[in-house]
Amino acid sequence: MELNKIKKAEKLDKNFYTRDPLTVARELLGKIFVRRENGITLLGKIVETEAYDGATDESAHSYNGKTKRNAVMFEEGGVLYVYFTYGVHFCANVVTGQKDEGTAVLLRAFEPLNNFDLLAERRFNKSDITEKEKLNLTNGPGKICQAFNIKRSENGISLLGNQIYILNSEPVSDGMTVQTTRIGIKKSTELPWRFYIRNNPFVSKK
Repeated sequence: MELNKIKKAEKLDKNFYTRDPLTVARELLGKIFVRRENGITLLGKIVETEAYDGATDESAHSYNGKTKRNAVMFEEGGVLYVYFTYGVHFCANVVTGQKDEGTAVLLRAFEPLNNFDLLAERRFNKSDITEKEKLNLTNGPGKICQAFNIKRSENGISLLGNQIYILNSEPVSDGMTVQTTRIGIKKSTELPWRFYIRNNPFVSKK
């Protein structure tokens, strides 16, 4: 998606997010994630997602009910759920569905679209990076949060505001969508709730 087209794209509305997590995870592919801070706008094309549903999914943070840590996941769809994991990095999730359902979509990988020097400084502490390093800028949930400076302070932020939001784009066709099992979990591993854009070089794992 060309940058001039992105400028004309509309922000996803509440109705997009208040649906089931599998539908949202699938339809988030190709959409443009926007992070605005200190006069700088960062853009990333969403190329990989994973759905989580606490009603049946043992790997979802919401599976055992609401806690202080996962409370945002039980909000109505349209906010960002950010959590700290392994004592190392943050992960960002789009909350979906209705209030108290406890469903969300993990943002697993972006294709970075602009401000590569800033993203590189945050990820590698240098602006001059190799092509391989460019492919590794945002090809994982922790890498996304590091490059886009998403931390605990963004937990619960509305995706309908002007700081962090997602822009609409042309749907990714069925032929270009891969649906498979999720990565890095130990429970409910059989669920095919991971989606990514076929042949996109920024996907975390093919």
